[in-house]
Amino acid sequence: MSGEQPSFKQTFARKAQSEADRSGKGKAAASAKQSEADAAAVRKHGV
Repeated sequence: MSGEQPSFKQTFARKAQSEADRSGKGKAAASAKQSEADAAAVRKHGV
């Protein structure tokens, strides 16, 4: 990242991804949320 704090969306997506990795459930949905959050950060911060 470029020094900015992660957005709420990114933080939420990372927590969901972590939980999905631990439990093995909802991996596809968590991955999609992560991708969406990261894409939004690129538009917002130009990363």
